[in-house]
Amino acid sequence: MKRIESPEPQDQEMSFLDHLEELRWHIIRSLLAVVIAAGGAFLAKGFIFDFLLFGPSKGDFWSYHMLCKISQLVGIDGGFCAEELPFTIQSRTMGGQFSAHVWTSITAGFIIAFPYVIYEVWKFVSPAMHSKERKHAKGFIIISSILFFMGVLFGYYVVTPLSINFLGKYQVSEIVLNEFDLSSYISLVRASVLATGLIFELPILIYFLTKVGVVTPDFLKTYRKYALIVVLIISAIITPPDIVSQIIVAVPVLILYEVSIIISKIIYKKESSEKN
Repeated sequence: MKRIESPEPQDQEMSFLDHLEELRWHIIRSLLAVVIAAGGAFLAKGFIFDFLLFGPSKGDFWSYHMLCKISQLVGIDGGFCAEELPFTIQSRTMGGQFSAHVWTSITAGFIIAFPYVIYEVWKFVSPAMHSKERKHAKGFIIISSILFFMGVLFGYYVVTPLSINFLGKYQVSEIVLNEFDLSSYISLVRASVLATGLIFELPILIYFLTKVGVVTPDFLKTYRKYALIVVLIISAIITPPDIVSQIIVAVPVLILYEVSIIISKIIYKKESSEKN
């Protein structure tokens, strides 16, 4: 005999307070994952600071070698070939180094725990989706995480070295020495890494905005020229004020925008066919 499958149970209607309670637990679990990852990062102080965080402050950093070769190939003197960067990093407050250790560990914890944070976000929004869409949870988490980590790596290996190389060498006068405070240096690295990590989530954002009908492929195409201006403004904010650095950052973001248009077109056609 053919087995008759019972229909899926319908989700019960949740009140506003129930949604808040559900959201609270998703946030708590996400924060717990970040705290656990931050604890591991706190114990790995030597690797986090000496190897990762202070890597771009050294002239032998991998990115400077690559930028040096590229600048020589195109015949541009970008100042990337110096063996040592002309600045020092110092801490001028009693709790400066401990505070930097704690906040850096929290930032690293968020980056490490990002896949789980995305998983909790998906768990919160998935009840509002169809059963077929819920099956794509694994793919959503993997793609979101890959995009975020690609952005983090781009921020660390491209945006951060460009910023440090420019600002570390910039002088209004030879009398003024560049002696940067530890918190200022860490803030620059943190902002560069997190900003690009989140910017690389643009295709995921466009996916959801298309799903809920906020944007369409035609809308994205129509406002492409305005998006270009926005991208250049963002590039100018997170990079040094030179055109080469801004172009280096703007190109991958514009590529992501074009990819977002393709994603929006696919989702829009699928949503339209299901309605018809």
